[in-house]
Amino acid sequence: MNHDREPVFKRSKWGTQRYYYNPRNLIGITLIIITVLFTGTMLLLMANRAGPFAPEPAPTWSPPRHEYSSPPPASTPTPWPAPLPTSTPEP
Repeated sequence: MNHDREPVFKRSKWGTQRYYYNPRNLIGITLIIITVLFTGTMLLLMANRAGPFAPEPAPTWSPPRHEYSSPPPASTPTPWPAPLPTSTPEP
């Protein structure tokens, strides 16, 4: 069986312009096997949600709790504080 003259790709006979792997060529059957293995692996990873299809981990960081309390509300409004006296240089 001399398959050296067989092309790697053959034209589809269904009237389309598509090509398919030729199983009579060693490279063609190798490409078929690699494609089936790759597709099967990706489908298994998707079904198990593993590898690149794994969900993002939940964030572990949370904001720190407030360790201070706000002052209690005043019952009456507080007046503005008077300005501090400034010292002026004596001549």
